[in-house]
Amino acid sequence: MPRFALLIEYDGTPFAGWQAQADQPSVQGAIEAALARLDPGFREGARIAAAGRTDAGVHATGQVAHADLARDWDPFRLAEALNWHLKPDPVAILAAARVDEGFHARFSALERRYLFRLIARRAPVTHARYRVWQVRNPLAIEAMRRGAAHLIGRHDFTTFRSAMCQAASPVKTLDEITIAERAIPGGHEYRFTLRARSFLHNQVRSIVGTLERVGAGAWPPERVARALAAHDRAACGPVCPPQGLYLTGVGYPRDPFAG
Repeated sequence: MPRFALLIEYDGTPFAGWQAQADQPSVQGAIEAALARLDPGFREGARIAAAGRTDAGVHATGQVAHADLARDWDPFRLAEALNWHLKPDPVAILAAARVDEGFHARFSALERRYLFRLIARRAPVTHARYRVWQVRNPLAIEAMRRGAAHLIGRHDFTTFRSAMCQAASPVKTLDEITIAERAIPGGHEYRFTLRARSFLHNQVRSIVGTLERVGAGAWPPERVARALAAHDRAACGPVCPPQGLYLTGVGYPRDPFAG
């Protein structure tokens, strides 16, 4: 059966997360239902595999999944047909590509990239509602950068790991955390970019929630290092809400969508 990689964008607001669930809407379920309408080989019970299982309310601009189909589709026509059948769900197939059977959206990935958007202003957010985390007061960006520096590299991230995390080990290598700030009407937007081969469950949201405490002046930057060294979930700052988080890209040895 020919294997296809799919580059996917979605608004996670109406979904219970990526993973298919029997009684709740999911991104995976929406795409699988569309595939079942298109391809006779993709019957009930067939599954697609994704690079990352995003939680309820989390968005994506660069999720990658793969599917094994009976028909050898033209990739452009496959993407177009899927987008037609995905309406009105807020899910879009940005590109499809034929890949060899050794490609696996999850296990072939070399890195994942996430963006977290945080807006600080007193007036309510309107256009970006459900797509950012809002706090009321501006944050000290240089203090957050100093706190974030303690997390770069290979560490035991038990402190920043959900109690429900199923990863075999809490040890991960965080390759990048950058924090950018821009002025917006009535306040500021802070963008946190994180990059690693893989992440623990809730790791990004735990890190951003902790760094917000640093930016707000509630934590000194050095407390991030102490929290990391504690290897204790209780030492973590608050876990920030999901709506500001985006899976923005997945890296592979060869980009399947490069043409």
